[in-house]
Amino acid sequence: MRRLLIATAVYAASFLTAHAAETAAPLAKVTVVFDQALPNVPGKSMKGVLVEYGPGGSSPAHMHPRSAFIYATILEGAIRSQVNDEPAKVYRKGENFFEKPGDRHAISANASDSEPAKLLAVFVVDTADKELVTPIAK
Repeated sequence: MRRLLIATAVYAASFLTAHAAETAAPLAKVTVVFDQALPNVPGKSMKGVLVEYGPGGSSPAHMHPRSAFIYATILEGAIRSQVNDEPAKVYRKGENFFEKPGDRHAISANASDSEPAKLLAVFVVDTADKELVTPIAK
């Protein structure tokens, strides 16, 4: 009887863990790869941010600092993006888009469920702004 209870508990735990892994959308891996004050523009910095999405990966809806101007280039795969109330669009390797100060990034996701995707976002931002992403409450 004891073995049956242990086996049932192990099975239930593994089932719940597998179910949780399946239902949770994988998040993006975000790495600051460049951070340099602009010597000819006091108080401003340029920051390069590598965003890597696994298959089906995404980022929650978000905003960036009000001082941030962002230019993003797709390095690998395809990214589905929606800024403000514009229609969502898929950008492929080599394509780019930008975000102006105060824009809302409603969708940022890998457009593929089977291939990875990467983008490089280059920020021009106030040097004092350390938090580059603020989630938007639903």
